[in-house]
Amino acid sequence: MTAAQSLLAVLITPLLSAALIAFFCRRLGTVASTISVLAAAGIFVFSLIAIRGAAGEDVSISWTWLRLGDFEVSMGFLFNGVSATMLTMVGFVGFLIHVFSLGYMAEDNARARFFGGLSIFMFSMLGIVLADNLIMIFVFWELVGFSSYMLIGHYLNTEEAAAASKKAFIVNRVGDFGFLIGIVYAYWHFGTTNLSEMHGIVAGNRELISACIAALLMCGFIGKSAQFPLHVWLPDAMAGPTPVSALIHAATMVAAGVYFLIRIQFLFPSEVLTFIAWLGTTVAVYAGFCAYGQNDIKKILAYSTLSQLGYMSAAFGLGFPGVALFHLITHAFFKALLFLAAGSVIHGCHHEQDIFKMGGLLKKMPITAITFLLGTLALCGVYGLAGFYSKDAILIAAGLQHSPIFILLTLGAFLTAGYMGRLFWIAFLGQPKSEAASHAKESPLTMLVPLIVLAVLSVAGGWIGFWPEQLGGLIRDNLEHLHHLPDYDTMHHRVLILGSAAWVLGLVLSLFFYRAGAKEDRLEQQAAPVYHFLKSRLWFDEIYGFYVAKIQQRFALFLSFIDVFIVKGIFVRGSAGIVGLVGMCSRSLHDGNIHSYVYWFLAGLVLLWAVASGLL
Repeated sequence: MTAAQSLLAVLITPLLSAALIAFFCRRLGTVASTISVLAAAGIFVFSLIAIRGAAGEDVSISWTWLRLGDFEVSMGFLFNGVSATMLTMVGFVGFLIHVFSLGYMAEDNARARFFGGLSIFMFSMLGIVLADNLIMIFVFWELVGFSSYMLIGHYLNTEEAAAASKKAFIVNRVGDFGFLIGIVYAYWHFGTTNLSEMHGIVAGNRELISACIAALLMCGFIGKSAQFPLHVWLPDAMAGPTPVSALIHAATMVAAGVYFLIRIQFLFPSEVLTFIAWLGTTVAVYAGFCAYGQNDIKKILAYSTLSQLGYMSAAFGLGFPGVALFHLITHAFFKALLFLAAGSVIHGCHHEQDIFKMGGLLKKMPITAITFLLGTLALCGVYGLAGFYSKDAILIAAGLQHSPIFILLTLGAFLTAGYMGRLFWIAFLGQPKSEAASHAKESPLTMLVPLIVLAVLSVAGGWIGFWPEQLGGLIRDNLEHLHHLPDYDTMHHRVLILGSAAWVLGLVLSLFFYRAGAKEDRLEQQAAPVYHFLKSRLWFDEIYGFYVAKIQQRFALFLSFIDVFIVKGIFVRGSAGIVGLVGMCSRSLHDGNIHSYVYWFLAGLVLLWAVASGLL
């Protein structure tokens, strides 16, 4: 099997799984889950075959999809070191999450629909990873949006899930609108949307790089990776099943935006890169503060994801896309672990998600607790664990390139250790604080095995020297470049000291302040204004809600009135429309509502006064 055939198999396998489940297994949950898990395993196997078949060489293949006159749309694969690294991570982590879902969703009556949704999501995500042109990326980009909408809203009967799925879908469409305009502009500017062809054009003439195109394409990243100001959908998306949170909102979907930036990094001028670096840094610190105002275990992890996406954005903006990819991969390991461990806790505590109603879980669920602790330490950047290598590389790059960003990202590292320590000390130590926690028990083997495997990756996943040669080429190049920068050794020691101090102080201070197994939030008790300010998240949701309800909706009603009564009623229907409009107004005078009569009476008095006073 050639590399191209293997890549085609990678893409078709989840699509075939979704089709089989949709047409034949909608009421057969066990069969549907088996098909979906086998498809996920097939994706990983075919990915390894493709990587071996490519033998370190780039694979580029395309075929015509649509032809409209001189305009031609192609579909194809661009398989290189970056896409191979991403494909391996998506395939393996996706498979582990599928296995975990066997236990987590075992009692769900709609698990056939759930596993079908997982398969269509994997198809969509893999399309983004392999696509060789902007139009194909956009097609799969929208399919990812659809599948995430379906999975977030899996619990159809809950208002929270329905609202969260709509919010995620709509907010992402805002970013995608700019993305679509950017694709059109790129085609007009370069005469192609093929990534390799655009790279060749730009390499031949750097003056063809357009800040406008880069900024418009960046809109897709801002929406999908939940960056400011389109970050509001990610915490609410935790209303979906926990495996969805792990797959979509920790390891793959939100990382797709960063991966997309890396694929088109040759299109970005320095001013746009600087903007992305500051945007990511701001989100990293903002999300870190917001996490202290959350009591829901999944929402705390959601804000942690926002923060780490900010680190990836900062690394990319500083000119180190390989370092951003490095953190993307290590983050996928330990954040998938944290979400799945949180799912194990929720499953063991009978779907309780408030950390202040847990406690004592270290004794009740020791394997879950230990793996969660390893994920926490990796996220905090403890020396030797996966997160240490990627996060410290980002801090070194920031320290050598931009001191203010370095200071803020170091603050973000301290905040991360603080809120993750808060979560662990309260949820896993002390005594059970609810009936659900007191009766908690360890999860089944199908849920524990993925936790153990991801725990191993959270420890060793950052040891890039042990990675296969076909993976991580861009990462190695960026790290090598970083090592040869002036003052690297000095900055490395500084980061080692400050980074270690950040996680040590964050964990220790959170333990002394919140206390092990606390029943109430001490920050809320002792500094209520600060706590409520952090919980407000700067009132972004309220501001957007006011805009939609009071401005956008009223403007839409005004446009609807113009369309129905003026355009359709008068311009299109002519005199008949005028007569109909007079009739409608006349009928409104006799609706049987006393309030309406009062308003018409007052209007008549005003009109009579105007005539009597000579104004009319």
